[in-house]
Parts: sequence; C-alpha cells; structure tokens
Amino acid sequence: MALFELCGINSRANFKTTEDDNLNGEMDSLNIIGNPTQLALPPLGCPNNKSLVDEHGREMKINYDHGTTTLGFKYQGGIILAVDSRATGGQYIGSGSVKKIIEINDFLLGTMAGGAADCTYWERVLSKQCRLYELRNKERISVAAASKLLVNMVYNYKGMGLSMGVMIAGWDKKGPGLYYVDNDGTRTPGQVFSVGSGSLYAYGVLDSGYRHDLEDEEAYELGRRAIYHATYRDASSGGIIRVYHIKSTGWVKISEQDCTELHYQYQEAEHGPK
Repeated sequence: MALFELCGINSRANFKTTEDDNLNGEMDSLNIIGNPTQLALPPLGCPNNKSLVDEHGREMKINYDHGTTTLGFKYQGGIILAVDSRATGGQYIGSGSVKKIIEINDFLLGTMAGGAADCTYWERVLSKQCRLYELRNKERISVAAASKLLVNMVYNYKGMGLSMGVMIAGWDKKGPGLYYVDNDGTRTPGQVFSVGSGSLYAYGVLDSGYRHDLEDEEAYELGRRAIYHATYRDASSGGIIRVYHIKSTGWVKISEQDCTELHYQYQEAEHGPK
C-alpha cells in the first residue's frame, strides 16, 4: 500500500488506454491489483506503428539491428549454455561485457538475444514468478512451466515492440529441459538451439561436432568453439565467451574467456606456435 501512496496511485483505480491507441478498440481496463506486471504497459496501444519526428515534423524511423550469439544443447551429462558478451545497436558497440546468461534460480537459466532491456526485465519478472510458485507449492517450478509463464507474459505485449529470442534451460523432476521462447509467443522444446545474428556460424560447428554421448569436457569445448567461430565471422558478436553447465545438482559456471585469447589458442593448436 505504501508503494501506491508513494507513486500517487489510487489502489482502486483502473489503468485504461484510449480507444484510438487500442489494437482493436476494445481493450479491457487493466487492474493494477489483479496484475502488477501491467505497470510496464506502454501508454500506446501499438507503439510499433508510431514514429518519432524531427524538428521539421518529418517522421524518423528508428530500427536498430540487434546482434549476438547464444546457444544451448542437451547431452548425456545435462545441458550446456554458451554465449558471447557484445551488445550492439546497428554498427555501434555499446558494451563488450554484457552478461547474457540470467540466473533465474539454482536450477534455471535464461539467455538473452534481441533487446537487452527486454530480455533482462522479463526474465527478472520470470524469476520473481518462479520464486512465488516455489513458496506457494513447496516445490521448484518445472522448466516447461517456467517457459510457459514467460511466453504468456510476453504474448500479452505482442506487436508492442518487444525484441526477445531467449532460451529457458534447467533441470526438474523429468530431467533436463530446454525451450526457445520469443516475443511473438513462440515456445518450442528442443535438443539444440542457437539464437542471434551469429547463430548460422554456431550451427555450422554444432552440426559437425554435436553428439548426445559427449563427455563433459568435449561438450564444454564444443559450446566454446561454436561461439568463438561466430564471433570471428559475425561483427555483432564478441567479447567474453561464457559457458554454463546445468546438471541434476543445479547449474555451474564453467568458464569465462576472452574470444581474442581463444583465437590465438586455437590458432596455435592448429598451426603450432609462431
């Protein structure tokens, strides 16, 4: 209650959008008590269709290209997630140290591809919902249920400008689970996924080296090498290559290595020291 008073919000009030801004002109009012996550609802029904204007009144279309490389695969020892750490907006490199694996709980991880703010925010909301589920039901949420929660949340904002292509991976009563979820409401289980602008290059390495019976060290190296080759070929990928391993006892961070160091390491292994 104090939060509502601090924000100057009437707890009995409904949050409404105008008919002109609604996607279909019939959007129901949104009650902040019934659905707290609706605080994030934009004031426009479909901001994707709105354009910014310059000082002369001319429309400006802003559509940044997103670049990254993330991958995940299941094998006999669990699940491997590997990611780069470069954040870009078009050709501009905004950061080289973004943590693209989000730790939802001790048995669940999420990856980031698309808009960094969108992925970070919604996976943090997912983390909160998973914790609430655990407190209410006295058991951990399943990977399938966690991915379903996320896809249901982002589907409510379909067409409103979200940019997300994420993987939800974890271990539950049924064993390892790996799901792909995006901003269009797609939710797909699978064995091998790679998401981002460098995914084609990563798939090339994964297709040639992936086996279900990989040993742990082989799996770590496969994920690491696939991300490295994507950073070598894709200008929007690079920075630190992080590898995580999910098993029955929870997730473990395996390594964090600069892709430049890996470049010289692989070059020396292939051609010998210079």
